[in-house]
Amino acid sequence: MSVIVNGREVDTAPRAGQCLRTLLRDTGHFGVKKGCDAGDCGACTVLLDGEPVHSCLIPAFRAEGKAVTTVEGLATDDGLHPMQQAFLDAQAFQCGFCTAGMIVTCASLNQAQKKDLGAALKGNLCRCTGYRAIEDALLGHVHVEQVAAGEAFGRSLPAPAGPDVVCGRVRYTFDMTVEGLLHVKLARSPHAHARIAGIDKRAALAVPGVHAVLTHEDAPATLFSTARHEQAWMDPADTRVLDDVVRFIGQKVAAVVAETEAAAEEACRRLVVDYEILPAVVDPADAIVPGAPIIHAGRGSEHRIADVGRNIVAETHGEFGDVAAALASAAATYEGTFTTQRVQHAALETHGGLAWLDVNGVLTVRSSTQVPFLTKRALCEIFDLAPDSVRVFCERVGGGFGGKQEMFVEDILALAALKTKRPVKLEFTREEQFIATSTRHPMRVTVKAGADKDGKLTALQLDVLSNTGAYGNHAGPVLFHACAESISVYNCPNKKVDGLAVYTNTVPAGAYRGYGLPQTTFAVEAAIDELARQLGIDAFEMRRRNIVRPGDAMLAPPASEPSDVLYGSYGLDQCLDLVERAMAEATPTPELAAEWLKGDGIALTMIDTVPPDGHIADATVSLRDDGGFVLTVGTAEFGNGTSTVHRQIAATVLGTTVGRITLKQSDTAHGGHDTGAYGSTGTFVAGRATQAAAEALAETIKRFAADRWNVAPGACVIADDAITCGAHRLAFAELANASGSPLTASGSSQGTPRSVAFNVQGFRVAVNKGTGEVRILKSVQAADAGRVANPMQCRGQVEGGVAQALGAALYEEIVIDDTGRVINPRFRDYHVPSYADVPRTEVLFADTHDTIGPLGAKSMSESPYNPVAAALGNALRAATGIRFTAVPFKPDRLFAQVQEKFGE
Repeated sequence: MSVIVNGREVDTAPRAGQCLRTLLRDTGHFGVKKGCDAGDCGACTVLLDGEPVHSCLIPAFRAEGKAVTTVEGLATDDGLHPMQQAFLDAQAFQCGFCTAGMIVTCASLNQAQKKDLGAALKGNLCRCTGYRAIEDALLGHVHVEQVAAGEAFGRSLPAPAGPDVVCGRVRYTFDMTVEGLLHVKLARSPHAHARIAGIDKRAALAVPGVHAVLTHEDAPATLFSTARHEQAWMDPADTRVLDDVVRFIGQKVAAVVAETEAAAEEACRRLVVDYEILPAVVDPADAIVPGAPIIHAGRGSEHRIADVGRNIVAETHGEFGDVAAALASAAATYEGTFTTQRVQHAALETHGGLAWLDVNGVLTVRSSTQVPFLTKRALCEIFDLAPDSVRVFCERVGGGFGGKQEMFVEDILALAALKTKRPVKLEFTREEQFIATSTRHPMRVTVKAGADKDGKLTALQLDVLSNTGAYGNHAGPVLFHACAESISVYNCPNKKVDGLAVYTNTVPAGAYRGYGLPQTTFAVEAAIDELARQLGIDAFEMRRRNIVRPGDAMLAPPASEPSDVLYGSYGLDQCLDLVERAMAEATPTPELAAEWLKGDGIALTMIDTVPPDGHIADATVSLRDDGGFVLTVGTAEFGNGTSTVHRQIAATVLGTTVGRITLKQSDTAHGGHDTGAYGSTGTFVAGRATQAAAEALAETIKRFAADRWNVAPGACVIADDAITCGAHRLAFAELANASGSPLTASGSSQGTPRSVAFNVQGFRVAVNKGTGEVRILKSVQAADAGRVANPMQCRGQVEGGVAQALGAALYEEIVIDDTGRVINPRFRDYHVPSYADVPRTEVLFADTHDTIGPLGAKSMSESPYNPVAAALGNALRAATGIRFTAVPFKPDRLFAQVQEKFGE
């Protein structure tokens, strides 16, 4: 058939059942993305005869004779389409995976549609931005700045990949053509717990095009964790590439490698697996009861599992002072149990990758990962490969949120590539993301708190039960983190913590934005509010009387002595003041009928700027012949903005502009090491490495010039793409030619000491007495990010964090039935926030300068998420007088309690 794509005739023969999305990608139009293949996300939006459609829903044959326009076809020889330019000017993207589809939709809107963006954009999801920047693009707002050489840091500079993002040229994991590519599909367990007695491959191998069927018999016996950390002690060794025991519904049983995805899927269906069904347990409270099924029988402390007989993968216990005595003598006390649910990362680019053996026999893996260097280390250990025989890299990654701090696909890809000696591809479906990757840890948190008559805390106690699912990836670190900063932010002489992370036969939990703090903060901040109410103290004032301040020890049991966490800067007091003033300001609100109840609520959080026990980053900067620079870092870009900030750091130190900095990143072949872009370390740790490398190169340049001019290095000044000393001046390009050899310097950061960042969230809400519906009338967040590296970008991180957290607080939930099966494994049954769901958040920054972070900056990608559910819960309490103790705050769940109190 013939179809006109971006003005050019394309002759093609679609496969049976092929959709337009895959046809367009087969012909090289990689701006058309896969986010769901169900018409739910809009990442695949194209214009079909001028009308926006989800190309994943359009049978390819229906495009015959029609005109298709992808994002690549919007621009003309005269320049960018106005909507592409608008998105560039407003920087209306972060990871950018949704941007191509979003721009195509926005470019098609008429003036009437633009007046109701909630309806106009209902078919396009963005997980990163919070939608304000997208609205600004449609309104024609310009946020980017142009700055002089050496003045990049602290300014709103655009992302270096921006032009390629808005034109669909930027390359994500699967945006490449590979000759001889084989496709991998995974057969998955229908049982929550079973031993594989046998697998009959014969029918599967008989499917035309099938090259291999790989099972536990073909896989290494090495035990590891899918979680990726610098230190192995953080996670249990409880996972195999392919196991002969399955522990949750959806666990991979076999991998089929075939010429096409269709052949691989058919072969999966034809596999005959003989299962010996084992007893299962899906509730963590039941899992620790004596006599409960043992999920990892035969393993123990040598595998870093705390108590395999009770299904406890990790635990923490400690007390200082006497909490029981303090509670008994307190003027006010509160006790409550709070529950938080599973939520999905919902990054629009699913997990996946490609692997091949290069001409030198090096196993090369290109994947959607936040941790290429740690993934390489794991592959070397699992497959007993030399470090120089493995390369792992990523292009731009379509969202992460912690979910790609895991190794869910690279091990299977390596196995398939090594077995077949052919390039292979594995791309998860959206359903696989829900049933077979990881979620946030659902927790049950009991908090006890006491205060004296003046509102000073006398007791804080946490009892935490965390459900880690079938495998313990991140179980311990999430538990320890949840029990740390949530209470160490408060001065209190008596504190106690008991926490368990427990195996169940359910989809594993893992790293998720906030890393346990949102779950416990939900409980702790409720307790602070309830004590304030009993004592008649204002919520802001109650916190001011108890928060830690510089000089105070930041402690949570079992630690009774300070660690390497320091007050590099402190802005929590400013954040409280900023939110208090903003909440007091009059703002337009809609007229609401009498059945609507209004209330305000706040919550605060503190977060260490680096994970504990080491986080390493290396960087190298070299002077190019043309006077520009090449900056090489290991950290990945997935919407976290590190690509922008690293260039800003280097340009500021080297007295140049960001356009003169070429960035090479996230590739183990570049050398050095990088623990990974997680825990908001892309700026705080890797940024320090970039600063160190740039400063070292600046000193090298000064010494060279000083020797040339016979002056002291201290007399030389770097500025405006040159080095000067009095009347002497040498442009960088001249310097490069005069040096005779490349000028290069390296820097590194070990992730210690660490600093602390702070966030305070305020909400004004209305709750309908008759329906339980919640409306957010005002949202304010103040953040202490140190010296803000890029205000526009940092504001976007806060807005995106609030939007994602609101989804989890109001409606997002992975629902698991009594057998352990996920029953809503698709976007349309899950409810990722759309444009119409997300209120605009006023973002305010404290004025601080961190003595530890790069050029005074601190982390601010993860922490904006943390106080949202807690602040919303406190606002609902103020509005209704009811303390809701479980999220999400869905109307049907609020309704019963509201009706009980207020009647019909």
